[in-house]
Amino acid sequence: MTMRDIRHPSAPATQLPAGAADCHMHAYLAPSERAADTAAAFPPVPHGSIENYLHVQKRLGLSRAVVVQPSVYGFDNAPTLAAMAALGENGRGVAVVPPDVPDAELERLTTLGVRGVRFFMLSGGALPWDCLPDLAARVAAFGWHVQLQTDGRTLADHAAMLRALPGRLVIDHNGKFLAPVETTHAGFRTLLELVDRGNTWVKTSGVYETSLEGAPDYADVAVLAKTLIDTAPERCLFATNWPHPSKPADPPDDGHLVDLFVQWCGDAQTVARIMVENAAEVYGF
Repeated sequence: MTMRDIRHPSAPATQLPAGAADCHMHAYLAPSERAADTAAAFPPVPHGSIENYLHVQKRLGLSRAVVVQPSVYGFDNAPTLAAMAALGENGRGVAVVPPDVPDAELERLTTLGVRGVRFFMLSGGALPWDCLPDLAARVAAFGWHVQLQTDGRTLADHAAMLRALPGRLVIDHNGKFLAPVETTHAGFRTLLELVDRGNTWVKTSGVYETSLEGAPDYADVAVLAKTLIDTAPERCLFATNWPHPSKPADPPDDGHLVDLFVQWCGDAQTVARIMVENAAEVYGF
C-alpha cells in the first residue's frame, strides 16, 4: 500500500466558513536544516514544512492557523516563530519556555503572536507538572493560556491543580486518552467538569491517534469529540494536528478529518462557532 502524502489531502465535502482556524498544527525544519544532535535524537517528519502546510491549508479551506511548538525543538522556538511569520496576521503560536524565562522574552513572544505555553506531559516533553502552577501564573499576565497534552486517564489525579490555574486552559485532542474510554470514565467526567467551569477549551482533534477501531470513523474516540461538541460547543476548538507526527507511516486524510468534524457539529452555525468565533476568542485573531 502506498503511504498517503500529507501534502495532498482530499478536498472536504463542505466549504468552511470565512476565518476558519486550525488551532493545532506543527511546522518542522527540513532534516538538512537541523543540528546533528537534534536530528539524531528525533526522527525527521517528512514534508512537515510550513510551505507544504500552506498548500494543505488552502486545500482544506482554512484561513488561520496556530503553530504549536514541536517537542523536538525543546525551548528553541525559532522554527515555530518562522512558521508564524510565514502565516502573517493569520498566524498565532504556542511556545515552550523554561520556568525562569525573563519577562522581556515573554513580552517579545507575545508581540510576535504567541498566545500559549505548551505542557506536553508525555514522552519528550520539556516541562514537568511541578512547574505548571507558577509558570501558568506568569504567562497569564501576558494573556497566554496553558496548552496541556496528557493521558486523559490521569486527568482526575491533576484536577485540583488544573482548577486552580489563574488563566485559560486548552486541553488537546479530546483529552488524549491513550486508550479509548467510555464517556462515563472518571477522566472524561473531569474533562467535562473543567470545561463547565468556563475557562477551559478542548480541541476536538486527533481522534486517529488513539482509536482502536480506526478509519474511516474512529468511532471509539469520535464519541468523545461529539459529546464535547454536543455538551459545550462554546468551549470546543478545531485542529488538524498536521503533519501528524505520531503517525508518519499511516497519516490520516485531512480532508476526511474535516468532514468528520462537520458531521459531529451537525449544523453550519456550530461549525462557525467552533472554527471561527471560539478560535478568535482564545487566540486573538
